[in-house]
Amino acid sequence: MKQRIALVDDDRNILTSVSMALEAEGFSVLTYTDGESALATLLKDPVDLVVLDIKMPRLDGIEVLKRIREHSAMPVVFLTSKDDEIDQLYGLRLGADDYITKPFSQKLLIERIRAILRRHELRQEATPGLNKNTLTLGQLRLDGNTQFCTWMGKPVEMTVTEFLLVRALAENPGHIKSREQLMNYAYGDTLDVEDRTIDSHIKRIRKKFREVDPNFDSIEAIYGIGYRYKNV
Repeated sequence: MKQRIALVDDDRNILTSVSMALEAEGFSVLTYTDGESALATLLKDPVDLVVLDIKMPRLDGIEVLKRIREHSAMPVVFLTSKDDEIDQLYGLRLGADDYITKPFSQKLLIERIRAILRRHELRQEATPGLNKNTLTLGQLRLDGNTQFCTWMGKPVEMTVTEFLLVRALAENPGHIKSREQLMNYAYGDTLDVEDRTIDSHIKRIRKKFREVDPNFDSIEAIYGIGYRYKNV
């Protein structure tokens, strides 16, 4: 079955050209010209990935992402203008999996989509029931088969990227992982991702854990180097 991509942008030229490029790569594409109509459909019928413009009429991309994250961890890639740095960082804190700036290369966008979908498919490729896919460390439990995380027995909702970052740190408690190592683990070494992207993801991850446990402090920043998961 073809993977389904939702493309949301008020620029009809982008909708036409990008949807044609995605369809040529074997994807099924749904297009929307505003955030409100896209959200109404996506909450009822989720897709494999959403490509979402930030500045749109009726409902902007930031608000669409907020509402998606209240119900779903489906991957989201932002399309932003180069001067929208604040929106980019805010989007990452809200749980966007990646962003790409306009004007953009369609080839690069497709490669980023494929990379995110590959990470998302890890849960389906893993063989159910294998203990090696489950990591338990103190109050933390990560199920690699379903990419489901719990803390103190309570679920912590995460995007695919967030799950991979937590696992990268928890697999080696006490060891410092540089931002570059974390970027390669979560994004692969084929994509150009900036350091602040990892910082934004970590900030959001901590916030999610603290919604479950206000005293959560297991992910520690090491100034000028990176992050580590504290020894239990």
